[in-house]
Amino acid sequence: MQAVQSTPNIAKTYARSLGGVLTLVGVLGFIPGITSNAPDGHLLGIFAVNPTHNIIHLLTGIVGLVAGFAADGVYARWFALAFGVVYALVTVIGFIQGTTVLGLIPTNLADNLLHVLITVASLAVYFTTNDQGTPATTTPVR
Repeated sequence: MQAVQSTPNIAKTYARSLGGVLTLVGVLGFIPGITSNAPDGHLLGIFAVNPTHNIIHLLTGIVGLVAGFAADGVYARWFALAFGVVYALVTVIGFIQGTTVLGLIPTNLADNLLHVLITVASLAVYFTTNDQGTPATTTPVR
């Protein structure tokens, strides 16, 4: 009898990981010492944050965790697409406005570059996985 090899659900892992990191970042943004001049200042001395930015991280992190854990992760791939699109917009606006996104959250070059990475990673997860969140494969044409 052969063992069945399980294919990892990349979208679930991504949603859970990004959700966990964003939730943690949202909490850390309020902690003095980790954020200079908390809650307004720079997280780890690098990333510009304010209370609105921290709350956005908390909420989006929770959405990622729910997408990754609820209903066996069936929403994880859609989470990746939504985040890819939203972060693409946030990135473009951040680069255009320079120090803010719509006057709501502060940004700097480090934020914008991180947003580029999140955009690329999120869209890559969406476009390289199938509806089950596993690597997309093509059927050879015969």
